[in-house]
Amino acid sequence: MTPNYPIGPIMLDVEGLTLRPHEKEVINHPNTGAVILFSRNYQSPEQVTELIRQIRAARNGTILIAVDQEGGRVQRFQSGFTRLPPACSYAATPELAEPAGWLMAAELLAVGVDFSFAPVLDIDCGVSEIIGNRSFSTDHQLATQLASAFRKGMHAAGMAATGKHFPGHGAVALDSHLTLPIDERDLDSIRNKDLLPFKQLIAEGLEGIMPAHVVYSKVDSRPAGFSPFWIQQILRQELNFNGTVFSDDLSMEGAASVGDFPERARLAQQAGCDMILVCNNPRAAEQVLETLPVTQDAVRERRLNAMRGKAQMNREQLMNTAKWQQVSKQINLHV
Repeated sequence: MTPNYPIGPIMLDVEGLTLRPHEKEVINHPNTGAVILFSRNYQSPEQVTELIRQIRAARNGTILIAVDQEGGRVQRFQSGFTRLPPACSYAATPELAEPAGWLMAAELLAVGVDFSFAPVLDIDCGVSEIIGNRSFSTDHQLATQLASAFRKGMHAAGMAATGKHFPGHGAVALDSHLTLPIDERDLDSIRNKDLLPFKQLIAEGLEGIMPAHVVYSKVDSRPAGFSPFWIQQILRQELNFNGTVFSDDLSMEGAASVGDFPERARLAQQAGCDMILVCNNPRAAEQVLETLPVTQDAVRERRLNAMRGKAQMNREQLMNTAKWQQVSKQINLHV
């Protein structure tokens, strides 16, 4: 009898617009738990709906489907979706933050996506180009207020939210996709500013958090996503976060300092990550799937199950609602 696998701890990606035979085997590995989709996987709402159906059919058990759909320069699905403005734009129209969160989530859920990695909770400190306008504000109170409203909209649509990049990526100029940034601020400086949006949204029920591939050198020598101090002591104990911790992509240069791919995965899991991302490197993803021990973890499974989307309608039904028509029109006026 074929086993019915729980959601595994590895998130990987697929190559194209349809699923290849080999990818079906990889998706059905007991350690696989999610697939993240990129722009290369998207052609139209109909095509991506079918791709997601193929991914789900390939697994004997539950699998999560994720995407980065923040808006602005980070929106993987564009044609056929409402074009969302960057997060910083809501400072001028704060009343739009909640409807925009609802719209983003509702459109994704309607094609079968479980969640988007949003909202960005980083405070823009004026130095980080990779964060920049992806942040809701340079002011921590306004950033918290707008991110909270955006998350509230996501929740109303039936989507879990993931705050990123804990404990804050906005004060370093370097891009962790390309190198390992070092933030030299002390813990109190980070606590009194960058941690505040995380603290507030955790109190409101935030389901997921993604740590940064950044070293906070006065606090710990390891990047936050590999740091038991940041994940277990600050996030779990001090901030009382009980949701899913997603590692940032282990293929990023910010992760390379800790070792090869199996070692990165081992250390991320040991530090407290529930799900580990290995993207844009199929060989590395398969290496991690094979070397990471297959384990049953009821707490991890509960956290990951909370990330499942709760779609309320299909795409045609959504586009026929007065709410979608009104919000989409409002957003289009501000992009």
